[in-house]
Amino acid sequence: MSRYVDRFGKTGFAAVTSLIWALPMAAWAGSADLSPIDKTAYPWIALGVGIVMLVVWLFLLTRLGRIPVTPRQRRLDIAQMSTSEKRWTLGLVAFGAGLIAWLNAAATVDWAPLGSAVGSGKLGPILFAAALAAFLLVMVVGIGVSWRKSRRAYLARRDQPA
Repeated sequence: MSRYVDRFGKTGFAAVTSLIWALPMAAWAGSADLSPIDKTAYPWIALGVGIVMLVVWLFLLTRLGRIPVTPRQRRLDIAQMSTSEKRWTLGLVAFGAGLIAWLNAAATVDWAPLGSAVGSGKLGPILFAAALAAFLLVMVVGIGVSWRKSRRAYLARRDQPA
């Protein structure tokens, strides 16, 4: 654990290790609405795993403060980030969350009614489909732009003389 904290910094370690509970929780959230249809208990297993892993993650975070970290520039260390880097990293997280939300909705919704309504030429469904496509495009472009700007701000911070 100390090696990873030293590599990623305390904030980076907390962010990376949060995946141990976030992924099972996302699986539960994405499949819970499908369970009544196919009569399975799999969503509740994912919820149980997610809750157990959340407890494990919280335990890891309580130990995080005691681990010494060598002072150096780290990509995901909030205390070291410039204002610009914080802003663009927040944008990256927001656009990433928007893309994940769009993908989750796309995976769990029955698109047949929308497809037939668009095929019949109704204006409302066509505009709704266009809005969904525009949202997806904005999220992908936002991720690309904020990734580049965040990386550029980090490189500027890293290359500054101490």
